[in-house]
Amino acid sequence: MGILWMIIVGAIAGFLAGQLFRGYGFGLIGNIAVGIVGALIGGFLFGNVFLVGGLIGQIVSATIGAVILLFVISLVKR
Repeated sequence: MGILWMIIVGAIAGFLAGQLFRGYGFGLIGNIAVGIVGALIGGFLFGNVFLVGGLIGQIVSATIGAVILLFVISLVKR
């Protein structure tokens, strides 16, 4: 169930990051990948900073991590 949960959170976070960071949507599979990598980045950067646990905390940290990842990708593409 852990991998499925990570894919679901990654898909949500990737979609939200794509909406926040206009012009960098990668399709469903790409958004899931960005969301999963974003979750890793968000977990590394924030750890236990968010007091909101559970699904909301995971989605928030994964979305912030995905936005950071999309920002870095946009810098590299220039």
